[in-house]
Amino acid sequence: MTIAEAQQQVDEWIKTIGVRYFNELTNLGILMEEVGELSRIMVRKYGEQSFKAGENADALADEMADVLWVLICLANQTGVNLTEALQKNMIKKTNRDGNRHQLNQKLH
Repeated sequence: MTIAEAQQQVDEWIKTIGVRYFNELTNLGILMEEVGELSRIMVRKYGEQSFKAGENADALADEMADVLWVLICLANQTGVNLTEALQKNMIKKTNRDGNRHQLNQKLH
């Protein structure tokens, strides 16, 4: 699935099953909530915290998908073409950081 196809599929789902988009500020709040849930899994799986009873250690992919879903909703609502945005962002990062990380002694 391409990013454009994902944006289209999410839009179709929202309009047929989800009734309508939540407003942009509500979706921003939901995005922050989902990032927090992703953070909790990452901290427990790769950090120093342990999982609590009942927490799902295998939920990492699902939490990432939740973050992506809400980000796609926000892009659709605000007219952002995520394919174009990512392409432009890659160019920006390449131009800005082309040698930066290679010259960073901390990474070697």
